[in-house]
Amino acid sequence: MKKELNILPLNSWKLPLIKKPLVISGPCSAETEEQVLQTARELHSQGIGIFRAGIWKPRTRPGSFEGVGDIGLEWLQKVKKETKMLVATEIATPKHIERALDFGIDIFWIGARTTANPFAIQEIADCLQGVDIPVLIKNPINPDVELWIGAIERINKAGINRIGAIHRGFSSYEHSIYRNHPQWQLAIELQRRLPQLPLINDPSHIGGKRDLIQSIAQKAMDLNFDGLMIESHINPDKAWSDAKQQITPKQLSSILDTIVIRDVSPEGVPLETLEEYRYKIDKIDDDFMDLLQKRMEISEEIGKYKKQNNMTILQAGRWAHLLEKNRKKGEKRDLNPEFIFKLYKAIHQESINKQNKIMNDE
Repeated sequence: MKKELNILPLNSWKLPLIKKPLVISGPCSAETEEQVLQTARELHSQGIGIFRAGIWKPRTRPGSFEGVGDIGLEWLQKVKKETKMLVATEIATPKHIERALDFGIDIFWIGARTTANPFAIQEIADCLQGVDIPVLIKNPINPDVELWIGAIERINKAGINRIGAIHRGFSSYEHSIYRNHPQWQLAIELQRRLPQLPLINDPSHIGGKRDLIQSIAQKAMDLNFDGLMIESHINPDKAWSDAKQQITPKQLSSILDTIVIRDVSPEGVPLETLEEYRYKIDKIDDDFMDLLQKRMEISEEIGKYKKQNNMTILQAGRWAHLLEKNRKKGEKRDLNPEFIFKLYKAIHQESINKQNKIMNDE
């Protein structure tokens, strides 16, 4: 049996969290001392308590701006001294950790590319032994909850118990309005698996465009995320990296003013009606499971028939017809075509699995 993770709830982290959500903001990259300090001053004036800036930037291709390096740590130190804000930066190597600790950085985050590499995470975990500092772990670039949890477990095993997860979306070859597809269901699954883990949304990296930040942030709050990490810059259009997804501190304040914060169980709201709805859903789910069982039993009979008559399992024409027929039925019932596709793809795959087992049993 796996040992349960020792992760402290966010309200015990001693962070400047006045009200939900916790907000971490600052430029994608520290560029100049003036840019860092001016952005921090404006964010501080808007009530933001945690300032973030990238010092070392892992870029996809060499030759791109890869961060100012150690001198940026001096600028973060000045931000901390002048504004009393906590300061955060991304770390990817033991050397980053050592230098950041030397300059009194308050919070570390681990980027998506690093999270995807268990060797790199283990090196970081080994370096963090005996250190008491909050560590936020971004989801890996690929949609793999196990990899995400593995990184969290490694850091926790090193003795870090102030751990949070940052949902920044996942790379995808599919065409999308997003820079990184949110795949909310993966963040929801992480919440289900580790309910004590603080969860922070990064609408800047999910959207990749500043006009998507508000809607993504609101969706995160509707899903009961604990906080937001949003990139801000005094002059976003002139930013040295990720210019399109950054906003000014004033724009950040305007967005936060529009965010509606919802409650899991609001005081004084009777829950009887909600329980009635839940009962109806539970009953439908039971009926749905019975129908799925019957469908799979028929699929098994079809598998036996195909085996007896030496027929292939996959009947491409039938599959295409089934998918199109149910897509049209779904549209008439106001069901999203993408949802219908994913649902029937999963059902069809399970039918193939059952028929394949029958076909190959002696």
